[in-house]
Order: sequence, then structure tokens, then C-alpha cells
Amino acid sequence: MCGIIAIISREPVAGRLVDALKRLEYRGYDSAGVATLIDGELHRRRAEGKLRNLEARLAEQPLSGTIGIGHTRWATHGVPNETNAHPHATARLAIVHNGIIENFRELKAELEADGYRFASETDSEVVAALVTREMDRGADERSAVAASLRRLEGAYSLAFLFRGNADLLIGARRGSPLALGEGDGEMFLGSDAIALSPFTDAVRYLEDGDWIVVSHGGHEIFDAEDHPVERPLRRSTGKAFYVDKGNHRHFMQKEIYEQPEVIGHTLGAFVDMTSGRSRIPGGQRFDFSAVRRIALSACGTGYYAALVGRYYFERYARIACDLDVASEFRYRESPLDDVDLALFVSQSGETADTLASLRHARDAGIRTAVVVNVPESTMAREADLVFPTLAGPEIGVASTKAFTCQLTALAALAVRAGVDRGTISGDGELELTRALAELPRLVNEALHREDQIELLARDMANHRHALFLGRGFSFPLAMEGALKLKEISYIHAEGYAAGELKHGPIALIDDTMPVVVVAPHDRVFEKTVSNMQEVAARGGKIMLITDESGTKAEAIRNARVLTLPDMPEILTPIVYSVPLQLLAYHTAVQMGTDVDQPRNLAKSVTVE
Repeated sequence: MCGIIAIISREPVAGRLVDALKRLEYRGYDSAGVATLIDGELHRRRAEGKLRNLEARLAEQPLSGTIGIGHTRWATHGVPNETNAHPHATARLAIVHNGIIENFRELKAELEADGYRFASETDSEVVAALVTREMDRGADERSAVAASLRRLEGAYSLAFLFRGNADLLIGARRGSPLALGEGDGEMFLGSDAIALSPFTDAVRYLEDGDWIVVSHGGHEIFDAEDHPVERPLRRSTGKAFYVDKGNHRHFMQKEIYEQPEVIGHTLGAFVDMTSGRSRIPGGQRFDFSAVRRIALSACGTGYYAALVGRYYFERYARIACDLDVASEFRYRESPLDDVDLALFVSQSGETADTLASLRHARDAGIRTAVVVNVPESTMAREADLVFPTLAGPEIGVASTKAFTCQLTALAALAVRAGVDRGTISGDGELELTRALAELPRLVNEALHREDQIELLARDMANHRHALFLGRGFSFPLAMEGALKLKEISYIHAEGYAAGELKHGPIALIDDTMPVVVVAPHDRVFEKTVSNMQEVAARGGKIMLITDESGTKAEAIRNARVLTLPDMPEILTPIVYSVPLQLLAYHTAVQMGTDVDQPRNLAKSVTVE
């Protein structure tokens, strides 16, 4: 997760920009930079690597200026170097950006045709040029930003600094967070309250689609339709806590809403967004072409991520996969002679059973790899290959953003494996990676269904049992949705392959049994509809999560339907996770349970 900070003050800001960026180091980054306005002119200092490199640059070439922006970048479009580091600048403005602009190629071609030239490989520089073109055509700063925002597709947070105007900052967000901090004669924009906490505890959190105009004396906030709005002033706990809940009631809810951002940054590790080519992250070298069989293993939510991973590898790379719960992997005494890669999934990298399984595979002479969220963890240190999920700290015990980042990493790895093995062509790779680039936007659209999901949760809270059904990619999601519900609401729930309904679970169906069906309009949709018919015939209460095509096609009377956008099949496990998370969350809130720390559970299980 990149970090953004912007300050408008009466005092020099460069040092404070760097101090704020230090508080955002936990988000992960590979370059950093700041820009200030000195006598009306834009000046930048940028450096590859850690913030100490930027500090050294500033010691050699100090920046004055009482208004400025700063950024820590995790590379998505373009390699991590000084040229691709933020802030990006034109003759008129400088920007910092967090997120992914999906349509940057089209916009870049359009701008190049108009004579605009680009210095970096990033999608972010396109935003700077787009606003500059509006200003070149006569628009003022705020009109230029407003017009440009309407052209952008994807998820983003942005901060703009304008040449010749020391009393203006403009910020905007869609999908990625951004907050306003209010001080005494000075104002701040930041990725979260942690960045703002050295300066103020008076914070306003922008809502999705908002953009904001900031001066020394105040601010104006506009919604996605450019209507003036107010956002409540809150007293942040950022000074007391390392990670702040922001304007969310629980850490779990905050982490659900961080998913567009963290998925984007995880994608950046596995896909070169400039070329559209998949890659092994971190400069590691591994070729899937000789891999005949993969042994997958994990615990809890990680196990369901691995189950989706099995579907990905078998579908897109045609690699046979074994899958075990980690607590069974060592004891099953399965022959491992034809296993070429043992892949383990863990949020913490310390899960006892999964770590023991990794060591078991390593002792058997198998190459090991981990999909892990903590790069300093034991598993990351002991594995041969490390595939990072850049979810950032996850405080809620029930995994949300770590899970979807695991799915994102596994999807991208499957694409890489398919390319290595020749099951995916060059054009096929571009099609899949461009589809993956849509994830932040689509996850953000799923979040916009929260009000509808809350209504479903109010009904779910009246029951003590629930069934979740799905086929294909949706089968693991059905199990994960059931796990989330029982973890935090304490409602007994089970997830089944929909085709297994008539092999036992159908005996439970009556008018008191809610049945959540996960069914995008895919190859098995009609078969899932048949299973829904079986539930409907017995009076079951159906909650259907589908897409626009599925909503048009299904004809189950009395089903409550939540409609998501149509999307490529590779994306559905990731996007459809979001309404299942929100359903569990709001059900738990309705029931008054401890959402972030449910009874009897620990975040990381470090004992067998």
C-alpha cells in the first residue's frame, strides 16, 4: 500500500513530509519522494529504496517551501527506480497517486497524440498530464481536476500540488483511502490517520468518490457528482494506536474497505502493468514449465485460498494439484515422489501446522514456496520461494484483505505458470492480466452494495444455522463464507458444493433455513440454478449472489438477489469474497458479538 501525505502550512514542510512518510512505512514501499513549491516553482526530491535514501538526498539538496506533497511507492507500473518514483510532475503541477488507473494506456495514447510526452513508465504520470491538458485548454485547477477525474477508470487516491499557487492542494479518492487533517492555520491530506497523527487529531475521512479543495483557511469537499458535501470531523486515535480504525466501527470493516488498495499493490508484485506481462516477484527465478504436480497446504481461510489456487493452477496452467489441510499433510504419508513444488499459504507465516508441513516437504527434498503476508516470518525465511501478499497489518482475527490478496497472488501465479507451460499464449496473458487489473475497481463496486448486504444480514441474524452453496470457483467461497459467518457471529454454518446438496444436506432444508448461493453466470450456472430450485421447492430462504447476466437469467421466486457486475471468471473468487465478508460482518454486528476478537480464536495459531 503506497503512502500519501500533503501539507499546506506557514512553516517549511519537507521535514514533516518525511516524518509522516516514516509512519506509513508499515504499508510497504520501494521508493519515496517529496515535492514542494519554492517561490511558486515546483521542486522535487526522489530516491529509490528506503526513506533514509530520500533523507540523504534532502540533506544534500534541501527543500524549503511551506506547501508540499510526499509519497512512498510500491511499484505496479514500471520498475522501482527514481524515474518512476512519485511525485510525478509537469510544467503546471505535481501529483502523488495510490492505486491503479485501468485505462491509462488509452489515455496515454490520446495524450501523446496531442503532443504530451512522458518520462516514466507509470500510470500515475498520465493523471498529471490529463489535468495539465485541461489547464492548457483554459480550465482552472479545480475544474481541470474535476474533468479529469471523470475520465479515470480504476481505484485511486490522489493529491495535487500546483505551480504558482501556494494556497491550494486538491485531493481525490475512489477505492483507496484519503483523509483530511485540520490544524491551526495549516491543513493535511494523508492515506490514514497514522500519517496525520504527529500534526493533528482532528480528521475528516473522505468517502468513496469524494474530491477535496484545501487551502490554509479551510476546505471544500465534493462528492462523485461534484455536489458540495460535508464529512464529519472526528477525533483520531492515531496517536494512541499504531493502526487506526479511521471512520469505521471495527478493524474488520476497515480492512474489508482496504481491499481495493491492497489488491492493487499485490497485483503490482506479480504483474508488470506497463507491459501486461506476469512475473515472479522480487527478482526470484522460477520456471513452471517442468512442474508436473503441486502440493498445496494451508489452514483455515488460507486452506480455502489454496483450494481456489488449485482451481487456478489446474484450469489455467494444466498442473495437477494435491491439497491438504496442513494439520493432515505430514501424517497422511502421501508419496511425494512426483511433487515438484510444495506451496503453502499463510497470513502470518508462523502458523504451526503449516510451518511443520513446509519443513516436512523440505526434508523430503521438495522445492518449497509460500504465499505469505509477513516477509520477515519464519516460513518466508525457510522457504525456497516467497510470493508476497501486500495486505499490510490485519488486526481483525477473521481474515479479509489477507484472503483476497492470497487469491490475487495465486491467480497471477497461475497465469505465470500457464505462460511458462505454453497453456496461455501471449495474447491470452495480456487478456488475463488486463482483467486482473480491473480487480480494485470491481472490488470497490462490490463494497458499494453494503447497504443491501446489511439488510440481508438483519435477516440472517434471526437464524441459528445457514447453508452456503457454490460450484466450481464458487465452491471454496461457499466454505469461506460459512467460516466467516460462524467465526464472528457464532451462527452454525456449512459450505457445500452445490451438487452435493441432494447427497445429504437437503434434509436440513425448510422455511427456517437460509441458503446463501454464490453463482456468477459461468459454465455451471444452470446447474446451480437447478440446485436452487431444489431448495425453493422445500421452502428454503435463498440469498443469491450473482452478476447482471445471472440476475436476468435466474427465475427463482422469492429469492433475495444481490447483483454484482459481470466479470471474467478468473476474478469471481476475489470479488465475490467481499459480499460474503460484509454479510458475516453485519450479521455479527446485529448480534452484538466481538467482531474483531471473536471468542476462542487467535489471529495466528502458533501451536498444534
